Formats: sequence, C-alpha cells, structure tokens
Amino acid sequence: MAITFKKDRIVFSDVASGEDAERLLEWLQKHPKAKIDLSACTHLQPANLQVLMAAKCSIIAKPKDKLLADWIDSALQLI
Repeated sequence: MAITFKKDRIVFSDVASGEDAERLLEWLQKHPKAKIDLSACTHLQPANLQVLMAAKCSIIAKPKDKLLADWIDSALQLI
C-alpha cells in the first residue's frame, strides 16, 4: 500500500496510484488538519495531487526526487 494513514498524518511511499485517491479524499475529509509526508514517494498520480490541492494540506516532507518535488510545489502554489 502506497499510502499509510496515521493518527494525524499521511505517509506516501513508492508509487501512489489513482486507486488511492478516493480513499485519500475520504480520510482527509475526516482529518482536515492532517500533515502530509511525501519523503518516500517516488510517483504521485495526478488524481492524488488534485486531492491534496483541494484539501490544501500541509506538506511536512517533500519527495527526495527533485523533479517530483518541484512538480508538486508548482501545483500547490496554484491554490
């Protein structure tokens, strides 16, 4: 599983696929102040990014891959 839900944060690891987006959205609706850890994420499917954008989440750790981190930063600056 690429997304792990903790008490007050979500940890992404490896590849977060589009199938994770609905579950992510549901969890974030119940935990609107959740923090997001993307440090172990190697790919983020755009549907998940859209959920993070809509929820205006607080990112506490960016992906190690600079290109992925820049792509996410760029998208989140649009909101």
